[in-house]
Amino acid sequence: MAGNTTGNLFRVTTFGSSHGTALGAVVDGCPAGLELSREDIQVELNRRRPGTSKITTSRGETDQVEILSGIFEGKTDGTPIAAVVYNKDADSSAYEPFRDKPRPGHGDYTWTAKYGCYDYRGGGRSSGRTTIGHVIGGAVAKKLIAQLNIKVVSHVTQVGDVKAKHVAYGRVEEYASKNSVRSADQKAAKLMENKILEAKEKGDSVGGVVEIIAFDVPAGIGEPVFDKLDADIAGALMGIGSVKGVEIGFGFKLAEKTASATNDEYYLEKGKIKTTTNTSGGIVGGISNGMPIVARIAVKPTPSISITQKTVDLKTMKETEIEIKGRHDPCICPRITAVAEASVAMVLVDHLLRSGFINSRHI
Repeated sequence: MAGNTTGNLFRVTTFGSSHGTALGAVVDGCPAGLELSREDIQVELNRRRPGTSKITTSRGETDQVEILSGIFEGKTDGTPIAAVVYNKDADSSAYEPFRDKPRPGHGDYTWTAKYGCYDYRGGGRSSGRTTIGHVIGGAVAKKLIAQLNIKVVSHVTQVGDVKAKHVAYGRVEEYASKNSVRSADQKAAKLMENKILEAKEKGDSVGGVVEIIAFDVPAGIGEPVFDKLDADIAGALMGIGSVKGVEIGFGFKLAEKTASATNDEYYLEKGKIKTTTNTSGGIVGGISNGMPIVARIAVKPTPSISITQKTVDLKTMKETEIEIKGRHDPCICPRITAVAEASVAMVLVDHLLRSGFINSRHI
C-alpha cells in the first residue's frame, strides 16, 4: 500500500491500525544533535489521546510512547527515529456486525472497492487512531522548528453553528488549553461544548472548523510551482481523516473581494519587511513572506453515530440497516487540533531543510 510516507528531506512513515497490536512512526531525516526525549513526544500524544473529557470517546487508551531508535544520550543521532504506541483497550466485538456492512461516512466501502477487503475493526488503517503516527512525527518537527523560534498552535473556531468571536491571537495556546473544546474564545467554548453534548445525547455528532497558525516562519521557504508551501500544507491537512476542506489566509472569502481590498501591502518595521494585512495567510507565490501562516480546516461530523443508517450487505448484496454502537467522539475537532499542528510542523521542517534554514546533518 502506498501513501504511508510524507515529506522530501524530513520523511515520516506511519504504521499500525485501530485494533492492531500497535501504531507508530519512523522519522527519517532529522539532523543529529537535537535534544529529544520520550516526554517531548508524550506531551503531544496526551493532547490527542481519547478519554480526556465528556466530549471525547471513552476508549481508555493512555497512549504511552516508546522510542525504539534514533536517540543516543538524550539527543538525535541522525538515524531513523522509531517510536511506537501499543493498543491497550481495543474492543473489536462492537464491530462484528459491520464485517460485511460498510458504515456510511467511513472508508469501508471504498477500501473494499480498491483492495477487495477492509479491516472492519474500528476502521483499521483508515481509523483516526492512526494519527498517532502524525503526532509522533509532528513532535519531532516541533522540536526542530523551536530551534528557529517558530511555533505552531491551533484552536477550534467553530462547532456546528457556534463560532468563536473574541480571540487574542497572541494567547491562542494559553486560552485553548483552558477548556475541553480547545477554543481560544472562552465564552464560545461553553456554547460549543453544549452543542457537542446535545448531539451526543441524540446519538449524533457534529462538525466544525479548526484554525492553525505558525508564528515566526522566515520569509523564503516553499517552492514556486509544484511544491508551493501552501499546496503542501493544504495536502498535509487534507490527509487527515475527516478533513473535507482547507483554506489559507482569507481563503474562500477572497472570492467576494477586490484586489485593492485584499492585497497585503508592504511596509518597514525596524528594517524588516512586513505587510499591513495578512489576507494571504503568510504565503505569496507559494513562498512564505514572514507573516504568520494561517490555515483553517473544515472537519466533518464523526460518521460513527448510533442513529439507524442504510447500507448494503456486501455478502448478500442486499440493502440493509445498521446501528453503530461503541465508543466514538461526538465531535472530532478538539482532538484533531494536535494532529493539525503536527501536520503543519512536518511540512515546515521539510521546507526549512530544503531551503537551508536548518542544517540537514547536525543542529
